[in-house]
Amino acid sequence: MNQNSELIKTFYIAFKSGDYKTMQNCYADNAVFNDEVFKGLNSAQVRCMWEMLLKRSKDLNLEFKNIKADEFRGSAEWIATYTFSATKQKVVNNISAYFEFENGKILNHTDRFNFYKWARQALGFKGLLLGWTVFLKKKIQEKAMKNLHEFMNKSSG
Repeated sequence: MNQNSELIKTFYIAFKSGDYKTMQNCYADNAVFNDEVFKGLNSAQVRCMWEMLLKRSKDLNLEFKNIKADEFRGSAEWIATYTFSATKQKVVNNISAYFEFENGKILNHTDRFNFYKWARQALGFKGLLLGWTVFLKKKIQEKAMKNLHEFMNKSSG
């Protein structure tokens, strides 16, 4: 296993055990993160996002597999099973992760998952009806960013 494969493995082992500090250390100082909910997070934001998600998670179960990496790029698959706190609905989210590396750190990290499938699980009937709409996706993105900003403000204050 090469250095970048080891970095991805370290990241997910830390994630699985709730060690957000090790996860944070995997990112370059100029890192960028994107997924279906969080768009264009800088390194400070992505570091706080993982801390926030892990601190608020009561029952996260994480599995990861198919780690691949070369000198510049990598990928992995992971499955997060948890209770979505806003609705108390159980979610099983299958995610494909893509990475770019620089100097032994994650420079770009993009997670892709089926938002509609996530919304149906997390939001129940509302997600079934509206999960495919840009309107609902935008509302979820706005709420997530608001939560992240509030968390960051409390952490720094």
